[in-house]
Amino acid sequence: MADRPYVLGIDIGTGGARVLVVNQDTGEVVRIASSDYPSSTPNAGWSEQNPDDWWRSCCSAIQQALAGQDISGESIAAIGLSGQMHGLVLHDEHSSVLRPAIIWNDQRTAEQCEQIHEIIGRDRLIEITGKPAMTSFTAPKILWMRQHESQVFVRTRQILLPKDSVRFQLTGTYAMDASDASGTSLLDLETRDWSDEILQKLEIDRPLLPEVCESQDIAGTVSARAASMTGLRPGTPVVAGAGDQAAGGVGCGIGNESVASLNLGTSGVVFADRNTRPHDPTGALHGYCHAVAGAWHVMGVMLSAGGSLKWYRDTFEGPDAAAYDRILEGARTVTPGCNGLCFLPYLTGERTPHADPKARGAFVGMTNQHERSHFARAVLEGVLFGLKDGLDLIRSSGQSITSIRMTGGGARSSFWRQMAADIFNLPVSTVNVTDGSAYGAALLAMVGSGRFPDVRNAMKAFIHESAAHEPSHDARLYDDLHDRWRTVYPALAPIFHAD
Repeated sequence: MADRPYVLGIDIGTGGARVLVVNQDTGEVVRIASSDYPSSTPNAGWSEQNPDDWWRSCCSAIQQALAGQDISGESIAAIGLSGQMHGLVLHDEHSSVLRPAIIWNDQRTAEQCEQIHEIIGRDRLIEITGKPAMTSFTAPKILWMRQHESQVFVRTRQILLPKDSVRFQLTGTYAMDASDASGTSLLDLETRDWSDEILQKLEIDRPLLPEVCESQDIAGTVSARAASMTGLRPGTPVVAGAGDQAAGGVGCGIGNESVASLNLGTSGVVFADRNTRPHDPTGALHGYCHAVAGAWHVMGVMLSAGGSLKWYRDTFEGPDAAAYDRILEGARTVTPGCNGLCFLPYLTGERTPHADPKARGAFVGMTNQHERSHFARAVLEGVLFGLKDGLDLIRSSGQSITSIRMTGGGARSSFWRQMAADIFNLPVSTVNVTDGSAYGAALLAMVGSGRFPDVRNAMKAFIHESAAHEPSHDARLYDDLHDRWRTVYPALAPIFHAD
């Protein structure tokens, strides 16, 4: 380790590339660099990015991370990647990008999701892949391309996900890890490989898809070309990496079936690992391959968690730096339940448990006795009530969750963490890692470099809990309040769908 004491963890996020330099001996993050890139919306509901922008930003962030006297490309032992899931990148026979990538939050493929369910059978698709087809997933995007841009699709020779496009630029080799691949609607969760049945029925040629690896497997080495563009050492091993949620699970230390993570970012995710293949026949709880070899994970996803709080701030408080503090301080003065006021956080539709793109946000129960602080607390409670729906799905599948590790921007608020402990009626702690996905990618690189024998050992060595909150006496109130809150969506759903 002395000659090459560091690894890189690279995250290809929706807004930009982020690079961590992590010391293999101590787990300390010694350098952080980032570089942003834009998205485009060519039509309503569409969302695209240029894969060349990912690579340029990645090169810039790596160069920044390696700048200075202490760290150079020669001191990097291995590289791990994580990235936004579900996107579609198409390469031609010359390994050139054919068109902008269709990314995860694109909504153009509702018709193709229905087609997949008709062709495969919704129940059969859930049995194989762990979830129904959704507009964010990759398979519906493939069908859309074939139907609407056939002249481009016939030139396609390789289908990739975002981080795998960047790894190709780093190494010149094609690969995809099982965690990211399990978000395409094409992977068999049991075999951790492409489903021949799905590929045949959807008429997708298997050679279009890369080899599936486990996340810590070395999937290539840095090429001379990439080395000249980044400052890395030619031949540096690059592991397969993981989708951002699985990498974030690693970065939060989720390798024990009794501990779940709660990520409160723009979206919200409740994440738990499994040692057996998950299967929820209703399709409400989604199953994936974990970045831990031979393990799986389940997760419930809220599309607008921290996004709901940002909307409330921008709409009612203003975008100044102190607005969040005012919201939280006001919410502290209100008793649980907000005197009958509740909030549905479905501002951009919802995935778990309703899988309803037409779901909408709402304040319900307003009276002339409610003040601004009641609305603020209702938003905070509504987000956590919705995420508790995801946790309840995990528990109803037979999994016993005894504690929660909270990450993301929302985890910075001790008030919101205590509210989470009360609503979930479980201990809630933070962890010593803030860049979860990028740090998880770095831990995967440490396994690839030989620093650790497996991912669980890496997590155990460097991920630690802090700032624990135990449920208070409010936990008993929240059981009844959550039951009441859950009646609101079914009551309003006919209005949401009345078009």
